[in-house]
Amino acid sequence: MTGTEARRRPTIYDVAEAAGVSKSLVSLVLRGSPSVSEARRTAVLDAMARLDYRPSQAAAALAGATTRTIGVVIDDYRNLWFVELLRGLQEGLAPHGLRIAVADHTLNAHVEAHPLDGFLSMRVDGLVIATEPTGAMRVPEGLPVVVAGHREGVVPGADVVANDDRLGARLATEHLVGLGHRGIGHLTGGGGAARLRAEGFAEAMAAAGLEPRTVAGDGATTEEDGYVAAVRLLDTAPETTAVFAANDTMAMGALAAAGERGRRVPQDLSVVGYDDSPIASTHLLQLTTVDSRNAEIGAVAAERLVARIGGSPAPETAVLLDPQLVVRGSTAAPRSTA
Repeated sequence: MTGTEARRRPTIYDVAEAAGVSKSLVSLVLRGSPSVSEARRTAVLDAMARLDYRPSQAAAALAGATTRTIGVVIDDYRNLWFVELLRGLQEGLAPHGLRIAVADHTLNAHVEAHPLDGFLSMRVDGLVIATEPTGAMRVPEGLPVVVAGHREGVVPGADVVANDDRLGARLATEHLVGLGHRGIGHLTGGGGAARLRAEGFAEAMAAAGLEPRTVAGDGATTEEDGYVAAVRLLDTAPETTAVFAANDTMAMGALAAAGERGRRVPQDLSVVGYDDSPIASTHLLQLTTVDSRNAEIGAVAAERLVARIGGSPAPETAVLLDPQLVVRGSTAAPRSTA
């Protein structure tokens, strides 16, 4: 045997020859088909062990076997909301031998094909949609799907796992009202979660007998949107003493705008974010925010997917997790009432 032959990886044909069966029967074993007798299954598995044969992911997919992969579609890799969501997903799927593959819809907006098409080509075992569903998302019937977070669109047959965004917004607003703030503004953006948070803000302001001031940036919820919205708010309503942003990323933009306008945080302007992302607790920011329990959303999404992949006939459901206010150093009573 030459050195080249010695290093050659065994193929499915080698396994078939060693086990004394056909290639198609080896394929059936790889797919876990119940139609293979126990004796032949054992012969194939023994041959695979002797040859140290490891089927490639591509070959397994072509053979019809599961890929043990979950596709995750996000809308913007810059949004820190995804950090904990992906951690929760990974921790929930790993014990079941499942891994995740992530595609950013915004990053690949210049590509004609939707990221979902790539996942379907990979023959993923399930999907997590963490972006606004569109008409371009052609989800095959029967494929396990979970929508993470509140979205404007609906994915037929999918479970939805999210936190209670209205409640979280009320908690943030009531915290500012309780500190004595009356000039409170809200920075908002696009998407189902942002809409619900704006509604919760308006409800809490109305309950306190205060006029809600809601300002958008350029339509999204990025740091730049937060900056633009905060500049508009502070310039048109200089009496503002507190800001509640739709997420921590927008809150960072608000902090930059406050600095440019000579507003000290929290002495001159209190700032509250949403999501309790990894940056919120840093010594630099110490941002008061709402913990939307993103890791738990990921873990519950993983649980739902595993159940669906296992054949559970679970109905379409919406799971709401209660958010929690996390008070840090970016909020204080306004100076006039301190």
